[in-house]
Amino acid sequence: MTPWLFIIGLGEDGLAGLSAAARALIESAQVLVGGARHLAKVPEDGRERLTWTRPLSDLIEEIAARRGQAVCVLATGDPLDYGIGVTLARRIPAAETIVVPAPSAFSLACARLGWPRAAIECVTLHGRPLELLHPAIQPEARILALSNDVDTPAKVAALLTARGYGASRLTVLEHMGGPKERLVEGLAREWGETGIADFNTLAIACAAGPDAALLPRMPGLPDEAFHHDGQMTKREVRAVTVAALAPAPGQHLWDIGAGCGSVAIEWMRSHPRNRASAVERQADRVALMAGNAAALGVPSLDIRHGQAPEALDNLDPPDAVFLGGGLSTPGLIDTLWGALKPGGRLVANAVTLEGEQVLAGFHTRNGDELIRIAISRTHPIGPYTGWRTFMPVTQVRAIKS
Repeated sequence: MTPWLFIIGLGEDGLAGLSAAARALIESAQVLVGGARHLAKVPEDGRERLTWTRPLSDLIEEIAARRGQAVCVLATGDPLDYGIGVTLARRIPAAETIVVPAPSAFSLACARLGWPRAAIECVTLHGRPLELLHPAIQPEARILALSNDVDTPAKVAALLTARGYGASRLTVLEHMGGPKERLVEGLAREWGETGIADFNTLAIACAAGPDAALLPRMPGLPDEAFHHDGQMTKREVRAVTVAALAPAPGQHLWDIGAGCGSVAIEWMRSHPRNRASAVERQADRVALMAGNAAALGVPSLDIRHGQAPEALDNLDPPDAVFLGGGLSTPGLIDTLWGALKPGGRLVANAVTLEGEQVLAGFHTRNGDELIRIAISRTHPIGPYTGWRTFMPVTQVRAIKS
């Protein structure tokens, strides 16, 4: 089909910064779509104009209904870099669209600061929880974030200071590429800047203080990183478990008997596109899990208060399953195995003889790995030091063909 939807990125310089081809697409359109500030850059000429709605999905459907007309969507910067182009691409086939990007806020910020784009972590906080920053906050990391509003820099400064990164340098970049361009700089622990533009981009040069906890994205966070009631997958076993689950970008985990959520949270932290659904029957642990998910940067963790398999209704099929609790439920492990996609991984842990019997039976039917993990940690014994051995964990691993 001939392209009918044109998505044009604008900079602060408006139409003057566009190529002749981009201007021609705007001029040929029968319908113009965009925010008020985008549409104001195009002189009024009687053409139909649509502005963004809430919910946005309503306007997306209006645009789709105009298939066959020439529709031009005006966006900020690169429409496919956390922009409206991403949403439209889910609804309109690429063969029906023409996208003409302008420099993104990230590209412009890198140019102003002299930061190499490939070495920068880029996130958006626009309409999203501030806690998404947590996994990116690492010693010496450089982060670019699209702000939600005028208050975002102050909130980020407070978050950094609370994490022990108060010495981090913040730079707020406003109106990049236009006559009102401005940079505002300061340290997170001293931040008190006001009068910042509502639409801004925030650059963060992370500097860890001596009290900053190191929370890498690799599995095996310290047990102290989680609020828990004592029933959780310990650090060493958790690292082995998540490694066996083999998280790949964009995949979906079911964590059954999730407790405080440690395995699901580590799965999601391994890549920003990873998803997890965590099932837990105890309400107090559900509350702990929600707090841990926010504090460790995965606020989108799908938490299900209930018991498997009933709590699994209407869930997308998993790419991986971890069964940390519920082995005593008759047939549960086979139900989870049946739900897995081809190539999916199932990992289950047991510490009781009854749980081991279930895993042994599953192992016999599916012929994959059955291993035992034994962990000891040093512990003071009066003036001396000895070993404290944790209960051994039996683990089954299986890949579905």
